[in-house]
Amino acid sequence: MAAMKPRTGDGPLEVTKEGRGIVMRVPLEGGGRLVVEMSAEEASDLGDALKAAAG
Repeated sequence: MAAMKPRTGDGPLEVTKEGRGIVMRVPLEGGGRLVVEMSAEEASDLGDALKAAAG
């Protein structure tokens, strides 16, 4: 039987360019990660929205 690794959300936010898309991996409270793939335009829009929300 393979060793089981605990699913933790520990770790940094990761954003990488993969192929034509951008992949963002967000650690979640309680374990696991949210993985979102988006285009460069969507990433720019998300950045603008986050900056506006942060003040």
